[in-house]
Amino acid sequence: MNSDSDNGNLPDGEAGETPSIFIIIGQTSRRKGGEMKPVHVLIAAPDDDTAVRLCLDALSAKGFAEADLDQIGLLESMPDEEPHASAYQGALEGEVAVIAFD
Repeated sequence: MNSDSDNGNLPDGEAGETPSIFIIIGQTSRRKGGEMKPVHVLIAAPDDDTAVRLCLDALSAKGFAEADLDQIGLLESMPDEEPHASAYQGALEGEVAVIAFD
């Protein structure tokens, strides 16, 4: 017998589950040895190792040359304030949401 909760083939969210949304806090630079600026990344991932790998891939794809990741945590609910609320919604939809501060 196979129920929805037993079916490992369903993507996150299809069986009524909310995917785990991680927030990764660190600093980035657009060039090697450049000035580091704060960044927050919100991402849906099954575990923290995957979240870190996807975060680094996304930062590289967005033109960041260096990243120092300081903290990782799970968000239990949508943040109340922008830009994190929109980023959380984007992460729920499968996007890697990068909030870069100048």
